[in-house]
Amino acid sequence: MKVIKVKDQVEGGKEALKVFKEALDNGVKVFGLATGSTPETTYDELVKSDIDFSNSISVNLDEYVGLKPEDEQSYAYFMKEHLFNAKPFAKSFLPNGMAEDADQECERYDKLLEEYHVGLQLLGIGRNGHIGFNEPGSSFDGKTHKVALTQSTINANSRFFDNEEDVPKYAYSMGIGTIMKSDTILLEAFGKNKAEAVKAMIEGPVTPEVPASVLQNHPDVVVIIDEEAASLLK
Repeated sequence: MKVIKVKDQVEGGKEALKVFKEALDNGVKVFGLATGSTPETTYDELVKSDIDFSNSISVNLDEYVGLKPEDEQSYAYFMKEHLFNAKPFAKSFLPNGMAEDADQECERYDKLLEEYHVGLQLLGIGRNGHIGFNEPGSSFDGKTHKVALTQSTINANSRFFDNEEDVPKYAYSMGIGTIMKSDTILLEAFGKNKAEAVKAMIEGPVTPEVPASVLQNHPDVVVIIDEEAASLLK
C-alpha cells in the first residue's frame, strides 16, 4: 500500500491525475469510477488535462435504487456533469437504479464486470470504513448486490438532498470481491471526518467491520490523503 500525503484535496486531485496518466500509459483500458464529493477535484483535473478516454471503458461502483439517470441526484447524472460531458468514454456503464428485478440487475452487472476487467479502480472511503456501498459486515467475497444503506451513510449523503427523507435507502454496489479483482486501486480520503476510517484501513486489523481494511491484502493500492485525513496515523 503506497500512501501519498498531500496538503489538501486540490493537491490530491493533481496527484490522482498522475495515477490516471500512468495507467493510460501502461495500457489500461477499463477504469472503475466513483462518485461523491471525494473525487471531484480528481475529475476537475482530468477535465482540464489533455487525457483522452475516447478509446477507454468506464464502469461505476454504484448507483442509487429508484433514481432515473436524468435525476440530478443520480450517480449517472453526477458522472455526466463532472466528467463524461467533457471527457467521453467509448462506453460507460453504471448499475440501473430503475431496474425492476434487483437480482437480474446484479447478475447483469456482474457479467459486464467479467467482460470488462478493471485496470484502475477509484475509491473513496466512508466514515464507517465502507468502500462503494459495502457497509461494515459486508462479505469480502461479495459481488454486485442491492444494499440497504446504514443511517450513518444516509446522514452523510443527506447534504446532497433538500430533505433527508429524499435520500434513497437502497443502492446497487459492486461487491468487495469484485473491487479486489481490479489490477490497481486508487483510494482518496480528505478531511478530519475521514481520519478514523483511514487509520483503521491502514493500521488496523483486516476485518469486515472496516470494509476498506481488506485493501491491505491487495498487491497494488495507492492511497491519497490530505493532512487532516492522515492526522491519526502513527
